[in-house]
Amino acid sequence: MLDTSVIVDLEHIEPRDLPHRIAISAITLAELAAGPHAATNAEERSRRQDRLQRTEAAFDPLPFNADTARAYGRIFSAVTSAGRKPRGARAVDLLIAASALAAGLPLYTRNPSDFATLEGLVEIHAI
Repeated sequence: MLDTSVIVDLEHIEPRDLPHRIAISAITLAELAAGPHAATNAEERSRRQDRLQRTEAAFDPLPFNADTARAYGRIFSAVTSAGRKPRGARAVDLLIAASALAAGLPLYTRNPSDFATLEGLVEIHAI
């Protein structure tokens, strides 16, 4: 599964660094859908809208369902047990990690520190 950070930087990533089969979470699609609305200028808004549309055309995201919700409980527990806060901006990353856990997929990210303490639950690959 690709983290949103990978989708955002996809044109800068070597194909050999990506898994053979690729999936994304509906949470990643939600982050990308918010992107154009968070842009501060028209050029960036356009770039983000283009990225969203290309991603929607290329992927059928894995849904956030009951299995993913239960996996999030395990992710939440691991994070709080390590003394980290699972709330705020980090929450979206943890929902993506829960999606990977529920689907039994490794998670590829540009920001491995966002997923620190999850090594025993989710296989994290930094690219």
